[in-house]
Amino acid sequence: MSGKAGDSGMEQEQGKGPSAASSTPIGVFDSGMGGISVVRQLRRDMPDQDIIFFGDSANAPYGTRPINEVTDLSFAVADRLVKQGVKAIVIACNTATSACAPLLRRHYDIPIIGMEPALKVAIDRGQGKSQHVLVTATKLTLEGRKFAALMDRERGNNIIETQPCPDLVTLVEADDLGDRELVLSTIERYLRPFDLDSLDSIVLGCTHFVFYRRYFREILPDYAAIIDGNQGTSRHVQEVLGYQGKSAERAAGKGTVILQNSKTDPQTAALMQALLTEDLPS
Repeated sequence: MSGKAGDSGMEQEQGKGPSAASSTPIGVFDSGMGGISVVRQLRRDMPDQDIIFFGDSANAPYGTRPINEVTDLSFAVADRLVKQGVKAIVIACNTATSACAPLLRRHYDIPIIGMEPALKVAIDRGQGKSQHVLVTATKLTLEGRKFAALMDRERGNNIIETQPCPDLVTLVEADDLGDRELVLSTIERYLRPFDLDSLDSIVLGCTHFVFYRRYFREILPDYAAIIDGNQGTSRHVQEVLGYQGKSAERAAGKGTVILQNSKTDPQTAALMQALLTEDLPS
């Protein structure tokens, strides 16, 4: 199914929040539902903050599209969020960040906060010792100039391997996250070419992949760390809002989350609700 990212789409709201005067929302968007993993982290770290999330599931995945299409779709979603009065936008999508974050920053007069695979975090774990790291992400992220520059900065004497995993995006969008046999076989297929016993860490470089953490844990050796960029992104959001004096006032953790999507069917609404609220194993 295809559609314009800026269509009115589906909308849900979670929780009761403080007055609008003390709680201008931040906007968060992704090519689909993976960005809900970022929203979950933001809720843990900023419970008083109102959030509007837009998932462009009608056009997912972005990771297999040309850069110009990803850019056009991202601007359409950002326009939608800006019209709703958000004070900052979090691009909860490594692919969209790689494709067009600088363009978005030049176009809008609010903070635009992007994401990148947490490769530096993985390398820094070694405290100067050589690290063997596998970065999983979308094809577009891994082939982008932004990631190439990150690789150049961090390579040193480290072993850095990469693997695009497009089906891991599709499985979340199709509500197959609970199909243990299917998920494990899919992850094992992607990891088969690599010597997992020699890995120090694996980087989940797509926000969809964070929902598979427990499955990666089953497959990887116990000593291999599983790293994603959600905590770092959340800290960055807090720093930016604090610096600009835009942090939400304390409201006993009653910030709201509004869920929107370019797909309007009840199944999409139910899946977004579940991904936001279910107690997912870490």
